[in-house]
Amino acid sequence: MTLALGVRAQAAGTRLACFDQLGSTNAEAAARARAGEVGPIWFVTTEQTAGRGRRQRPWIAPRGNLAASLLEVIDVSPGMAATLGFAAGLALESALQAVTAHYIASYAVPLAIDYRLKWPNDVLANGNKLGGILLEAENMADGRLAVVVGIGTNIVAHPTGTPYPATSLHALGLQVSAEQVFAALSDSWTELRGLWDNGRGFAEIRRLWLQRAKGLGEPVSIRTGTTVIEGLFDCIDEAGCLIVRTPEGRRIPIAAGDVHFGSTASAGAS
Repeated sequence: MTLALGVRAQAAGTRLACFDQLGSTNAEAAARARAGEVGPIWFVTTEQTAGRGRRQRPWIAPRGNLAASLLEVIDVSPGMAATLGFAAGLALESALQAVTAHYIASYAVPLAIDYRLKWPNDVLANGNKLGGILLEAENMADGRLAVVVGIGTNIVAHPTGTPYPATSLHALGLQVSAEQVFAALSDSWTELRGLWDNGRGFAEIRRLWLQRAKGLGEPVSIRTGTTVIEGLFDCIDEAGCLIVRTPEGRRIPIAAGDVHFGSTASAGAS
């Protein structure tokens, strides 16, 4: 198969740059922005050799996995641009739901996969990490932001020995390709990006995200540097911060950190 945009993404005028192999789709997108590209355009490969996750953690995509980055230069504040990551999580979750439903209907396979969104940037399948999102932004000379939304998905393989357990679609019994997932993702992104609407639609994005959130209302532990904050996962606020309700009744907003729920709360960073 060949990587291609979905029908809705094509109709929206989104463009596509495919690579047989690439160091980092996010780095490629950022370099193109500095050279004058304004997007929207996807940079996609099924083999990424030098990708990054949050806090410079490596994100390697062996051949058959999916690494995709969407570049768009937009006129929004950095704080508002950060909320686009929630739309990206919803887009990946929606795409996974679509390809799973199609696979089950096509092959009558009795699969049961529970997809959830883990704050701030992960997509889980049956409780294990399946995909991650890295959103980066850079100021342009005209005052706008070049926003790169990187989305990595484990299709055929997943890392082992990670602090937070990982999985892949093939390990879950879903024998689909990166090409199928990307076509669905490009379409769902088109819908969710439109709903986000440069931040004007974040209230609805937030509502939809909370419906799919992992651990809402459950015990949570957030590690930020050497500090650990524990309580209940109350919600996310209008800025996208995770709100922890402490045993004393305080509501503490968390802008960044490593999250663990329930019995895994005392584990190391994810």
